[in-house]
Order: sequence, then structure tokens, then C-alpha cells
Amino acid sequence: MSLAKHLARQSTCVAQFILLLEDEARLLAAGKVDGSQLSELAARKQALLGDIAQMESQRQYAQSRLGYGDDRMGAERAAAEAGCLATWQQLLEQASRAQMLNRLNGESVRTRLEHNQRMLNFLHEAAGQGLYGSDGQARRGSLASIDSRA
Repeated sequence: MSLAKHLARQSTCVAQFILLLEDEARLLAAGKVDGSQLSELAARKQALLGDIAQMESQRQYAQSRLGYGDDRMGAERAAAEAGCLATWQQLLEQASRAQMLNRLNGESVRTRLEHNQRMLNFLHEAAGQGLYGSDGQARRGSLASIDSRA
């Protein structure tokens, strides 16, 4: 397969991956996250990542066998000499976009997890404090001492 066709196939896979990342971002932005949809997306993302990694490995191997450096400059030179530099540059832009989207989605997940942990801590503290003191009288402001960062 020519380098141009290979890069086009790789670009198509990365574009599909970006669409999944965008779907994931929409799900994460929803008020109530659908765990089953996120799990399905994660499985599809993992499968695409495997395909992308395999294609990248094949590209690097072919590039090396043809005598080009195994770095980014070697890849650019190989693409330029094969007449598909624009496709290579498009693939680099797509990879950069995918990386950014994945980072943002990861930050969104981390923020949700931190929020959930604060809520669990709040509930745990609230459950540990009784509404009545040892004298049987209602405690004044029994929840006032609980940290309200949740």
C-alpha cells in the first residue's frame, strides 16, 4: 500500500476517534451521566486506538525500511517525497485535536470524581453525627460543623 493511502486510512481512523471523543464530551457535560453509554464509548475508543497504534507502527516500520529517520522530520520527508505531505500534516493536526479533546475529557472526569468524593465525604460526616446528644436533647446546628465544600 502506498504511503498516501496508508496515511488516508490512518486519518480516517483518527477522525472517527475524534467523533467518539466529541460524543464523550457531550455525555460528560450532561447533568446525569449515562454510565452504559460511556462504557460503550470507551470500548469503541479502545478498539480504534488499537487500530491507530497498529497503523502507526506499520508506517514507522515502512519509513525506517525505506531509509528515512524514525523521527517526525523523517516522516515529513517521506510524506513530501511520496507526494502526500498535506495528508501527513492533516493527520498531525487531527492527532493534536484528539490529544486536546482527550485531555479535556479526562479533566471533566476528574472534576466529577472529585465532586462525587466531596459529596460522599459530606454524607459520611453527616451520617456520623446524630441529631440528638447523649442527654436526649436535639443538638443545635447538628450539621453546622460539617464542611460544606460539597
